[in-house]
Amino acid sequence: MKRILVIKLGALGDVVMATPLIDAIMQHHANDAVSLVTTPAFAPLFTPWPGLSIHATPRHGLRNMVALLGWIRRQRFSRIYDLQSNDRSGLLCALSAVEERVGNHCRFPYSHHPDSPWRGQSHIFERLCAVLASADIEVATHVPLLPPTAAIVATVRAWIARHALEPRQFVLLHGGASPLRADKRWPRFDELAQRLRAAGMRIVWLGAEPERQLNATLARTPDIDATNAFDILGLAELGRLAHFAVTNDSGPMHVLAASAIPVFGLFGPSDWRRNHALGQRARVIACVDHVAAYAGRRAGACLPALQVDVVWNKLVDAGLV
Repeated sequence: MKRILVIKLGALGDVVMATPLIDAIMQHHANDAVSLVTTPAFAPLFTPWPGLSIHATPRHGLRNMVALLGWIRRQRFSRIYDLQSNDRSGLLCALSAVEERVGNHCRFPYSHHPDSPWRGQSHIFERLCAVLASADIEVATHVPLLPPTAAIVATVRAWIARHALEPRQFVLLHGGASPLRADKRWPRFDELAQRLRAAGMRIVWLGAEPERQLNATLARTPDIDATNAFDILGLAELGRLAHFAVTNDSGPMHVLAASAIPVFGLFGPSDWRRNHALGQRARVIACVDHVAAYAGRRAGACLPALQVDVVWNKLVDAGLV
């Protein structure tokens, strides 16, 4: 039996998009021992995955990196799948003493990689599928996999009942984004919420601590402010009971893509072609065409120009309102 290592440290959207890739690796190595290195924040996502051993480690810091390298060398892995493929993980691969190293770049330290260099020319998931193809692995599932535990299912059902919500009769809105990327926030969620309420829909506002003040401002009767109410797997389970979701380009957008509901992602400065949620390409709502971004010019902060009519008409065309 071989010992196999997968490296995927973050960030949230990237880890969620990597779940079909990790599943494909496990299927390919069904008779081997597969370990995943990730950060403590994302380790609980893989609790329901039978047969996957988790090694959680902080993402940053020289001491943490040295400790992780020592652990990798002691495990005597046969192959590493570097799904992070940045300078840090590349250095870990180079010093790992592992013979087979699968990664994104056509250079040392990778023994298996796509033939063409990576310049951001496609969606990162498509590129990582090509990375696995270089190791003879086909990725069969192209949607995120975030299975819940029985406890999470029970907790979410109880929360739904406590707030008098009916499955498929409420919508999820996420008006926040990374605190460092205020330009990813669409400023017209309040207008959209007014239209949804007028259409008789209950609204659940999603977010973590950075969205607390924003959600307190946006939520109106009979909305529900769900700030910090759910962890990642709980959010995915909540999504399975919702009608649809509208989000900024954010981590929750990727998490809800695992819920098998329509997720409408709003894109401005980031390029949706490389960042849209898996399985949700047709529901992207972009305020600009990013051809200019490929030519090396920034698209700019354009989300304030995206009118609520554009989003509403997209929902109407989909038969959701």
